[in-house]
Amino acid sequence: MIRFLYADELSRHPVLADSMFRDRATQFRDRLGWDVTVDANGHERDCYDDEGPLYVIWVQEDGTHGGSMRILPTTGRTMVNDHFAHLNGGVRIESPLIWECTRFCLSPRLKGGFRAALPVSAALMMAGCELGIRFGLTHAVGVFDARMVRIYRAIGWSPEILGTEGSGADAVSTGLWPIDADSRAAIARRSGIAEALAAEWFELSFPAMRRSEGLIAAE
Repeated sequence: MIRFLYADELSRHPVLADSMFRDRATQFRDRLGWDVTVDANGHERDCYDDEGPLYVIWVQEDGTHGGSMRILPTTGRTMVNDHFAHLNGGVRIESPLIWECTRFCLSPRLKGGFRAALPVSAALMMAGCELGIRFGLTHAVGVFDARMVRIYRAIGWSPEILGTEGSGADAVSTGLWPIDADSRAAIARRSGIAEALAAEWFELSFPAMRRSEGLIAAE
């Protein structure tokens, strides 16, 4: 299932948090060879984890991390503006209606390659789209490498490319994803994840917002 957790809530889920940051180290440092910081606990963390992000996490049956991504509003510090603005011609992306998604990670414990990773990837993106709709966003922005293109196409939620550097497997791009009911429906059709299930994930994590929406509807 999907959990939405703010950074200050992770301490209440130590097994989930520990496995998420360890899986990030395995993916970004060990497998992809990125120049990232891994601490003495084996956790891959950076300064954006200290900005109070919201994490979208696929939780496996044993309570460990299966996949995740990190969400931050573009009105604050973001990777796309601090490190990759050149991909967008130097134009900063700053709007209360656009949030950044980074550190898309899948656990190495998911066995079966692309076929095993695709359902978890789809769940994360479905949850991200649901989150955006509920928070009144219009778009998500992120920087991604070439390996992600096939996943986006398979799920049915490909971004508008704002800029790219490199080519082939080394290409890195900035993308802008629309957040709307049509996008959510497209992901649901491709993935087989019911829109009602995505709504349930959100409401379990944000019960106060569910009550607020109910009061507004009743009025």
